[in-house]
Amino acid sequence: MGKTIAVLKKEFEEGVYRKRLKDIYVDESVLDYQTERYIKALTEFAALYGEKEVEIYSAPGRSEVGGNHTDHQYGKVLATSINLDAIAVVAKTEDDIIALKSEGYHKMSVHLSSLEPRDGEEGSSEALTRGVASRLKEAGYKIGGFEAYVTSDVLNGAGMSSSAAYEVLIGNILSGLYNDEKIDPVFIAQAGQYAENVFFGKPCGLMDQMASSVGGMVNIDFADPKKPIVKKVHVDFEAYGHSLCIVDTKGSHADLTDDYAAIPEEMKQVANFFEEDVLRKVDKNEFYLNLPKIRTILGDRAVLRAMHLFEENKRVDEQVLALEQGDFENFKKLIKASGDSSFKYLQNVYSSHELNNQSVSIGLAISDVVLGEKGVSRVHGGGFAGTIQAFVPNDIVGMYKETIENVFGEGACHILKVRPYGGMRVL
Repeated sequence: MGKTIAVLKKEFEEGVYRKRLKDIYVDESVLDYQTERYIKALTEFAALYGEKEVEIYSAPGRSEVGGNHTDHQYGKVLATSINLDAIAVVAKTEDDIIALKSEGYHKMSVHLSSLEPRDGEEGSSEALTRGVASRLKEAGYKIGGFEAYVTSDVLNGAGMSSSAAYEVLIGNILSGLYNDEKIDPVFIAQAGQYAENVFFGKPCGLMDQMASSVGGMVNIDFADPKKPIVKKVHVDFEAYGHSLCIVDTKGSHADLTDDYAAIPEEMKQVANFFEEDVLRKVDKNEFYLNLPKIRTILGDRAVLRAMHLFEENKRVDEQVLALEQGDFENFKKLIKASGDSSFKYLQNVYSSHELNNQSVSIGLAISDVVLGEKGVSRVHGGGFAGTIQAFVPNDIVGMYKETIENVFGEGACHILKVRPYGGMRVL
């Protein structure tokens, strides 16, 4: 096991782990905050469970960079882990109970003797915990009890996927405590998706979990979703002098379920025209040859959304190539093109039912004015409301933050860094 709470707190206070924190969180300016956060988490654990030897685990939030709304069509995605994360202070126990308290939530207990989905547990952290443990055991990995205190600064409802970070965190704890950290990050991501689909009751894709689990800039091809091709894109973002900004435009996600559901549904209708279940299986040239007929049968929006899918898959390959060749300016142009396609063809920047509420459009328009040719912005995540993403040169990031927060309020702009690690044992 690890060190005692008292020893770890003292070592954090003395700056013993400052280099380790810089390695994980990249940004020098957040190290004091992270040090205090870790000390507080250790203190909270001790108040709950007493003075023990513990380990600390972390799983990051994610940001989608390319491949907007392609994963549900077995498409291609470029995503990155970010330097906001969920951390857990953990002590191994001899029983088969996971006792866990997340900051701001009730303390819970999951008995590992029962690993079937439970009535009334849908939509809960218990469901996600039980689901991850169930999938690991089913695959032949060891599982067992532990006590944990969890705290997360991955923003809820901001397209950073706080639930995926939680699932990956549980997977890494069980990997570290019971499997010598040998469980493959791709499988941990798949276990998280399984937990969310089967136990939690949400039909999500695999991108969020994969970006959190594998870490860094990740290119994923979902042609075979059971065996996705995962490629780590080696890029030192700091060398290019840019920050990744996520801006909360304060639009409400309420009543947008139909808008979100219509995107995969319309893409599926186009696939069905060719007697396929997803667009990835449709020949792009055949689609364009049959475009007039599809318009007549399914209407123009379905056609435009299918066009976005085909061109976005190609664009993800181009983004990866630009990064691998060190051509950051071309990479930014491709980000802009991806965002423009989401706006014009995918049409997920505002709801057609709420034409006067276009907070994401406002955020993108202001970003265009402020950034000019220096940076780029695009819709982030599912769209329709919520957040935008911007790559902003470090020398104007302060000005960008001030200008955008003048519109959307203090704290709306989160200046982030690309984190090089996925789910991990910190100490």
